[in-house]
Amino acid sequence: MAIETPCSKVCTVDRACNVCVGCGRTLGEIAGWAELTDDERRRIMAELPARLARIPAVAEH
Repeated sequence: MAIETPCSKVCTVDRACNVCVGCGRTLGEIAGWAELTDDERRRIMAELPARLARIPAVAEH
C-alpha cells in the first residue's frame, strides 16, 4: 500500500519558517517520511495547513 504524502513536487524550503513551501514539512520530516508510523504521518498532515498559512509567499496566494 502506498504511503500517503503531502508532496506537491514544489520542493523549496522557506528559510524563515524552515518548512517546504510546497508541502509544509520540515527537511527532517521529508527525509524520514517513509519510516514514520501512520499515526505520526496523520499528526503531521493535520499540522500542515497551519504551517503553510504562516509562510508569507504561500499565504498571499
